[in-house]
Amino acid sequence: MSVPSSGPAAPPPPVWDARPMGSAQVAYGGFWIRLVAYIIDAILLSIAVGVVGAVAGINFFDADFETYNASANFLSLLAGWLYFALLESSERGATVGKMAMGLRVVTDQGQRLSFLNATGRYFAKIISAIILCIGFIMIAFTDRKRGLHDMIAGTLVIKTR
Repeated sequence: MSVPSSGPAAPPPPVWDARPMGSAQVAYGGFWIRLVAYIIDAILLSIAVGVVGAVAGINFFDADFETYNASANFLSLLAGWLYFALLESSERGATVGKMAMGLRVVTDQGQRLSFLNATGRYFAKIISAIILCIGFIMIAFTDRKRGLHDMIAGTLVIKTR
């Protein structure tokens, strides 16, 4: 006697090994696809932070320095850090934007990121940004499509489809 299923089966867990099997090559996420993924993430984060700010009475988007609230910067940094570090170290290994673009962040050895590694990668992005975004532009010109923050954190962004 068979047991009736209650719906569609859950998707299989992701395969974390990013190393090539046999002669197959790993495809890396390049500059433009990663930029689109980041834009998606930035839009989602802006909406989430705006809603939380509205509930808490903090205007994150106020450009008036007379009413500047320093806690807004701290909360924005905290929200961005938790968003990127938690999602990139999760079972899926990607933020919503990266998932939408078919990308995943893995270690140099193709393993899942730890929360600490994902945290280091997030804060290394600050270094990539403060040097005139050269750390991000490097993605377009390196062999494994790695930015400075990827090199610092020992990570790769691979295509999953």
